[in-house]
Amino acid sequence: MSTINISFHVKKTIYSVKNKVFFVFFIYNIAMRATRAIVHLDRFLGNFRAIQERIGPRYICVPVKADAYGHGATEIARLSIEAGAYCLGVATVQEGAALRNEGISSPILLFSQSMPFEIPEIIKNELTPLVSDGEFIEMLAKTAAEAKIRLSVHLKIDTGMGRIGCLPAEAPSLAKKIVGTTALEYAGTATHLAVSDSSAPEDLVYTKQQIDRFREALEQIRAAGVDPGIVHAANSGAVTLHPDAWFDMARPGIILYGYNLTGTPSPKVEPVMELRTNVALIKWVKKGESVSYGRTWTSPNDTAIAVLPVGYADGLPRLVSNKWQAVISGKTYPLVGRICMDQCMADLGPDSNVRRWDEASIFGGPAPSAAILAERIGTIPYEITCNINKRVPRIYNEQ
Repeated sequence: MSTINISFHVKKTIYSVKNKVFFVFFIYNIAMRATRAIVHLDRFLGNFRAIQERIGPRYICVPVKADAYGHGATEIARLSIEAGAYCLGVATVQEGAALRNEGISSPILLFSQSMPFEIPEIIKNELTPLVSDGEFIEMLAKTAAEAKIRLSVHLKIDTGMGRIGCLPAEAPSLAKKIVGTTALEYAGTATHLAVSDSSAPEDLVYTKQQIDRFREALEQIRAAGVDPGIVHAANSGAVTLHPDAWFDMARPGIILYGYNLTGTPSPKVEPVMELRTNVALIKWVKKGESVSYGRTWTSPNDTAIAVLPVGYADGLPRLVSNKWQAVISGKTYPLVGRICMDQCMADLGPDSNVRRWDEASIFGGPAPSAAILAERIGTIPYEITCNINKRVPRIYNEQ
């Protein structure tokens, strides 16, 4: 069965008749592009189950911000809810609205601070914002009251991330402010951990301090007569290293997509995405001839060069020029010369069996994972998968 047929089978089993019509158009676009991202839904489900097993009977919020870290927000959102996720997480109002437009009705947490002009869309789409100051709470309450709805919010406390969130000492008064309105429902309380994925002694201490500050703030909220709702702090690192941060709900991010950055064996997860393309052209270059912009690579011998239709506009970082490889027909070949916007080149050597149109794996599958690619350029796998461009079709494979 071809990749496209497998993909169609997945869509057919997961989605409704309405969405099958859309997918016919999508398949047509896949057929028009060699470079594609293979998203293994079965691996995502396996990762989700592994996290469920680890944290026990707690809620799970699945972050689908940044197009589900590049994997496709709508598809991952639907699959997550079917698997038992309590809610979804987005960074922007637009991301939340897009999920609502796809018919997703589950709770959607809005992680980042929104602008005042976005409040009507928050109300319209019944998103659940994380709030951390009195001014924004008042703005939300006013607009929700005018719309005659009761909007759920979660209070965000900054325990050491240094980003958004109120000071722990401010939490009780803000909690009382929320419950003092008729238009807002105080549904949860959250914090975010800065170094929970690190096992360095000083980072373990810092994370414990954050958790302790959070617990103290929760006690003060309760002492003020307010129920803090669903309490959540655990990101991917805390799911693995800090059971005392699990509370009522976890927000595992990158670990759901297959990357456990703590270096620990549990929970065992698999990368969900592969990036593949096909050999567009094979040409010969002679010893001493250069390849690509800037002449950063000169051939030491007469050799065959495979031109691959994938470049930095697709999400293959230019910084990995002359530092990466492609796996073609089971063998590894170095990428040579600068990666271009739309193409890159692999040195096949003088005696390769590679043929034009053969499949090439850039990361995942037979090739090293996005985590290894990230290490080569000093970044993290989040950035690699998030940067896979929208022009790269996603093929959803359940096996």
